[in-house]
Amino acid sequence: MPALPLDELQFTERDSLTGKTKTLPALHPGKKTERSFVPYKPPPKSRDPALLEEFLERAKFVADDLDWLLALPHDRFWCQVIFDEKLQKCLDSYLSHAPRKFDAVADLPPEVNDLQRHLHRSVFLTFLRMSTHKESKDHFITPSVFGEILYNNFLFDIPKILDLCVLFGKGNSALLHKMIENIFTQQPSYYSDLDETVPTILQVFSNILQTCGLRSEGASATPQKLEERIRMTPGDSPLQELKDIVLYLCDTSITLWAFLDVFPKACNTFQKHDFCYRLAAFYELLVPELESAIRKRQHEDSSLLSDLWRRLFHSRKKMVEVFHMIVNQLCLQPILETSCDYIQPYIEEFLQVFTSVLQERRFLRDYDELFPVADDVSLLQQASSALDETRTAYILQAVESAWEGVDRKKKTAQDLPLQEGATGASEMVQASSTMDLEGLGQEDFLECAGAAATPTARVSGVELDSLITQVKDLLPDLGEGFVLACLEEYDYSVEQVINNILEDKLVASLEQLDRSMPRPVKPDPTPLVTARCNVFQNDEFDIFSNNSVDMSRVQKGKRRDKVTTKSLLDDKRLVAQQRERYSQYSVVVEEETVEPSDAGLFYQNDYEDEYDDTYDGNQVGANDADSDDELISRRPFTIPQVLRSKEQEEEEDEDEEEAEPNEKEAAKQDHFVQDPAVLRERAEARRLTFLARKGHKPEHSAAIAGSAKGHGQSRETVQDRRKKEANKGVRANHNRRAMADRKRSKGMIPS
Repeated sequence: MPALPLDELQFTERDSLTGKTKTLPALHPGKKTERSFVPYKPPPKSRDPALLEEFLERAKFVADDLDWLLALPHDRFWCQVIFDEKLQKCLDSYLSHAPRKFDAVADLPPEVNDLQRHLHRSVFLTFLRMSTHKESKDHFITPSVFGEILYNNFLFDIPKILDLCVLFGKGNSALLHKMIENIFTQQPSYYSDLDETVPTILQVFSNILQTCGLRSEGASATPQKLEERIRMTPGDSPLQELKDIVLYLCDTSITLWAFLDVFPKACNTFQKHDFCYRLAAFYELLVPELESAIRKRQHEDSSLLSDLWRRLFHSRKKMVEVFHMIVNQLCLQPILETSCDYIQPYIEEFLQVFTSVLQERRFLRDYDELFPVADDVSLLQQASSALDETRTAYILQAVESAWEGVDRKKKTAQDLPLQEGATGASEMVQASSTMDLEGLGQEDFLECAGAAATPTARVSGVELDSLITQVKDLLPDLGEGFVLACLEEYDYSVEQVINNILEDKLVASLEQLDRSMPRPVKPDPTPLVTARCNVFQNDEFDIFSNNSVDMSRVQKGKRRDKVTTKSLLDDKRLVAQQRERYSQYSVVVEEETVEPSDAGLFYQNDYEDEYDDTYDGNQVGANDADSDDELISRRPFTIPQVLRSKEQEEEEDEDEEEAEPNEKEAAKQDHFVQDPAVLRERAEARRLTFLARKGHKPEHSAAIAGSAKGHGQSRETVQDRRKKEANKGVRANHNRRAMADRKRSKGMIPS
């Protein structure tokens, strides 16, 4: 009997409460095992014992849990994967925080590295098993159901797939390709998700440009908002911000390269959004700015700058290779695999892609250096006889014009082996050294490149003299200058220099040199005094820039005039300074005697206009009754109780007793707000009096309620209940018409 897929299997179990057997599907939450999967944290950046112990303990828990998961049978494994949210959080934390190949890792103990490798392998095997719908002929899942399980339970998504490629792509490319291809084959909805992810990646490019204060062509059409803050360029931004930009660029470019390298079929989805043109424009705007920013900071942290220089070159190489992957997958590879009758659309796509990026001169140079455009055009010419020669010639001419003014030295991508580690960009530095040394001397470049520089940076002094001597021992007729030029051309390889000279295979630039050329004399280094530059330059004490220095401001040793309390009190300089200011107050007088002869001069500056005496006869306030309340508003005088006599105390007690009744009477007379309880009692008394006049007896609510149930009821209670039952229709809602007629008769309701 053939085995059924896991999604159709069922199992029976006995209910622990009812004891009845029930049938459940094989993929059921009840088969999930409760287990605490802890999130992953990366290894510490230092060799702190406490941090290492914490990492080892946490990583051991995660590794043991994943080993237990991988050992589960097929049905229990899928129940655990589908219904355990803690497991998914654990796997997501590893994909997010696991160190990448290009990250700088500290020198950690061997046990930490071994545990990290074991955990890395367990996570990869877990995702490998999750992406496999058929483990054996007896254990499998229906492909369509498998795709729905992956998609609906978010076991895989595009960000996870990108992280898987960048983490496990090197060394596991074939397995990873099968994994991702199976996921996309069984669930085509992932293609639509990828199509929605590409605009997000392009937005990442725009965000990087915006952070660097650059604007792409698409953004230049929109005016800048008034409230928008003007961002600094990378050259003006702090070093830490520049580091973040380079690291973010490196992570983005390597992740894209790893994904397209593992799953080339995604190139079609990327190119739907004109990805090649956007990538080239992004490269053209950002890369020169970042290189210029790093070169300007030659006097800052050299180790950090060399690391940024390597990462920038590595990012450049990956972006160029991403462009080539898309062109190769969409144009070149189909041309090689398709017959001559059906290759015209692919040729047209190739010409359109390169025509769109011809204005990006820097990108064209870097691409042509790794993947010569002339070789691709030659392939098109061999594949099709109907190739548009005008367009191809225009493209080749644009590439040649991009190299104008730049020393051209091509190296193919095969000459540059891919390395993902910290020194993986050194080959890119070697390949791009000629085009990146524009306006920058070799010494400055080596200072920026640091450990990523080519071997020529380490050959100098005695070692260089030794290499020249080795060549001259075999070829003594050559001049030292010519030998030095040959060594520089062939990366200081003595064997290659001797072989090319003997076989007459020197490059054209060396053939034109004089073979007896002497070694150039090195100019004297710049004097230290004129070359120095520090924070004290050109200040008042700089004797190298100033001829005269105020020696009174120079103190040698400790000052002897120590400041004490007595010296501060004896210092009367401030008093002398303020004496003149306060002496001016003595000239102010209240009255000044004026002689009659000088009266005219004294009042000559007074106001001489006609004086308005209309109201001078009015005595304002003269007849008002003076009130002393405003002037002497104070508490009346009282004799203290201690000083009072006995008679005075008795008189005051009598006054207080008389005042209390008056207060009570005043309180009775104040009916502005009365107690609602008192008002209700009075209303109830009036109602009972009115009913008594009418002959109604008061209701005995207590008698109607009676005693508790089961204790019997009194005669009075039984009578009152019978009377209430008989007459209950008289009140409540049973006489609404009569009451309405009564209201209408009294004019309350308009008729």
